[in-house]
Amino acid sequence: MQVSYVSEATPGRENEDFVAAGPGWVVLLDGATAPAGVDSGCRHNPAWLVRMLGGRIAALLALEDGKPLPDLVAEAIKVTGEAHTATCDLRNPDSPSATVSLLRRRDDVVEWFVLADSPIVVDVGEVRVFRDDRLDHLPSYTLEGVRKARNSPGGFWVASTRPEAAYEGLTGEVPVAGLRRAAVLSDGASRLVERFGELDWDGLLRVLDEEGPRELVRRTRRTEASATSLRGKRHDDATAVLVRF
Repeated sequence: MQVSYVSEATPGRENEDFVAAGPGWVVLLDGATAPAGVDSGCRHNPAWLVRMLGGRIAALLALEDGKPLPDLVAEAIKVTGEAHTATCDLRNPDSPSATVSLLRRRDDVVEWFVLADSPIVVDVGEVRVFRDDRLDHLPSYTLEGVRKARNSPGGFWVASTRPEAAYEGLTGEVPVAGLRRAAVLSDGASRLVERFGELDWDGLLRVLDEEGPRELVRRTRRTEASATSLRGKRHDDATAVLVRF
């Protein structure tokens, strides 16, 4: 595996994405920005959570002990929770949270894991996208509606304070034979496909492979700046990882 990446914060803000890579693995987290005025019950912000949780996951991946990926994520959530249970209310449903996306090569397969909506895209001669889209199908997007759906059966699942959320992630494997390249993306880096429709997934992979992750982010910022009709945030943290096999 050859890994290259870029992670760029929303202009003027702290980066709430996290990315790390090692021999045979990649981990990416995208922290959820709390709506203004919401009491999370936590003295820490999403940037702290992604650094702590992402660092724990990276350390566990580096041990290469063969644990299933959901077990690693569950253990990291548990240990991260223990680090601030004395100062924060971990029962608060609005506690800081994050997506988690992982790739790990083991022998002749590449394992993948996705919790929430940071996509993994693989090129195996055809493009396949692994993305947890449950957040796209909620009955209500009011503050209370999202609060009730978060980490609840029938709702959507994120990494926050409940280790069992890890077992709600999507997971699978792809044979290394025939696998050319892969991308791991925060939703700020997948916007040219998912929000603006400027690229399809094959085109996004081509930009990453031929021009690099920084060019993908540059194009994203250009499109954000020129967009005339926007719902939600104009800019977002953008992390793009290219993996060649």
